[in-house]
Amino acid sequence: MNFLGHVVRFIIAAIVLMIVSWIVPGFAVGGFWSALLLALVIALLGWIIEGVFGKRVTPFGRGIVGFIVSALVIWLGQYIVDHVEVSLLGAILAALVIGIIDLFIPVSTPFEAGRSSKNN
Repeated sequence: MNFLGHVVRFIIAAIVLMIVSWIVPGFAVGGFWSALLLALVIALLGWIIEGVFGKRVTPFGRGIVGFIVSALVIWLGQYIVDHVEVSLLGAILAALVIGIIDLFIPVSTPFEAGRSSKNN
């Protein structure tokens, strides 16, 4: 995938995070730039977690472990990105809503896309 494709995926991920912040109580994103930076942080944290623990423990994975790791990554993102506030329940609900949205509009991050193309 080219550079523009990666940029578009991050923009879509940021829009999804903004939509989630309107829907989910306990999950607040201050604006588009905060959402874009949070999307980048989530992708980087997911990439690091996958590198350390392997594919079974990754926020991009399916199942309960992927769900819990995803909620944890979202919760940790608030400490890295300004203007983002996430409660523990908000992170769990956000991971659930993002997972549901991902069923209908699959958005893979550049790190995830690179991982899946290497495995095929």
